[in-house]
Amino acid sequence: MIKSSRYRYIPAILLAICCVASFGFARAEPITIEIAAGNYFIGSSAAQRDIAYNLDEAAYGHSITRDQKWYDNEPPLSKKTGPAFTITRSQITNRQYAEFVRQNRYPAPDVTSETWRGYGLIHPYARTRRHAWQNGKPPTGREDHPVVLVSYKDASAYAAWLTKTTGQTWRLPREQEWERAARGDDGRMFPWGNHFDAALLNSHDQGPFDTLPVGLFPNGHSPHGLVDAAGQVFEWTATAAGASRHIVKGGSWDDKGCGVCRPAARHSRPDHLKHILIGFRLIRE
Repeated sequence: MIKSSRYRYIPAILLAICCVASFGFARAEPITIEIAAGNYFIGSSAAQRDIAYNLDEAAYGHSITRDQKWYDNEPPLSKKTGPAFTITRSQITNRQYAEFVRQNRYPAPDVTSETWRGYGLIHPYARTRRHAWQNGKPPTGREDHPVVLVSYKDASAYAAWLTKTTGQTWRLPREQEWERAARGDDGRMFPWGNHFDAALLNSHDQGPFDTLPVGLFPNGHSPHGLVDAAGQVFEWTATAAGASRHIVKGGSWDDKGCGVCRPAARHSRPDHLKHILIGFRLIRE
């Protein structure tokens, strides 16, 4: 059961609607935040990885993530100076993605049962139905949830469309840029600090085992103001990880513990995958 007092509605985070006279339509324009040039903390220390494994073991009651060395592929903790950039404050929402679908007659987020079974994921196909679009429109009541069931190609196509319609260049963030925006200047383990707090993100620790409208956890944002950088949904990045695979970051509503929700955590997914746990945000150049 979700207590309404836990989730504060923040209109400024959810959506900014801009009328673009030169293109003749109203568009859901992503709100962005400026990340100043500064320290880029990348990766994790052995002690931080051990903390992550301990969190998982306490939450799940087993040591699978440790046994399978989920976090051992994180690079050693390091710091370098990097340039400034601009990133969307939240993941791209269904409402924002809908204008792209409408303008381009682009296939709406969905997946067939055959394709889903081919992925070999643990979630049943029936669970995808609450996220699937009908007649080119998002599910009712989920307009401000992050868009999911989008492949790497879909996310890139949205960025290309937004580039064309705004005259500004939009793209997926590189892994190091994403991590910089999520961790701040001090290399913290989580966007809000160095200790896990299940009340500060949408994870399986406190439910609801589903996506939520973006921006409902203001106390869980990063020092730069990035929202939902831990939990909610994983996010595609522009960082390749082998042939036709890219790194995803951030953890999801399906995870608890939540070692995988740390900004340093990383794993790859095939580019064609349309998952109920993966969305994206963008950088504007």
